[in-house]
Amino acid sequence: MSYSRAAFAWLAVVACAVLLCGVAARADEKSSVTSLFDGKTLEGWKKTVFGGEGDVVVRDGCIVLETGNPLTGITWTGKYPKMDYEISLEAKRVNGADFFCALTFPVGEDPCTFVVGGWGGGVVGLSSLDGFDASENETMQYLEFKNDHWYKVRVRVTGGKIEAWLDDKHMVDVETKGRQIGIRPEVELSRPLGISSYMTTAALRDIKIRRLDGKAK
Repeated sequence: MSYSRAAFAWLAVVACAVLLCGVAARADEKSSVTSLFDGKTLEGWKKTVFGGEGDVVVRDGCIVLETGNPLTGITWTGKYPKMDYEISLEAKRVNGADFFCALTFPVGEDPCTFVVGGWGGGVVGLSSLDGFDASENETMQYLEFKNDHWYKVRVRVTGGKIEAWLDDKHMVDVETKGRQIGIRPEVELSRPLGISSYMTTAALRDIKIRRLDGKAK
């Protein structure tokens, strides 16, 4: 009988330890995620002065990039990881017919851009790889996008790879070793981390960065 009680006590200790480890793991994962938009202000962001840009306003919990001639965008001014991270957001084309989310992000010391809905409204891919933009390299895909429809955008950067998703569809999976990573000159002012639209009104929300090493940003 005493053996059973001792065994029960030991199992209780093990169960508590497992539970505490699980809580700690969830806390670590949670601490590695940083929101880049509070839903109310542009804190941490600045309007990108492309020349000819439209207004940037916060409306109904979204950042709205009004139609520019040709570009409107925002550039992040705070801290950011350069490697081993994911950045995610939701974006929609309010009106217009071209890209509503050109997400420029760091790959180590190099910038790259994930273009959603470019080149007349449907091209998705990375600009640029080895000097070739999203309409010319192997990441190019064509999708039809609906106006006033939210799309989930996610980009992951690790030591040897860039990946990107739209909703749950894996759109980009590129090995970066030996590749020249760059951006088009039009979005130079978006670096190191920024989002822009082209002759299109776009809305953005739920912008987050997650450190894949589990550290807080």
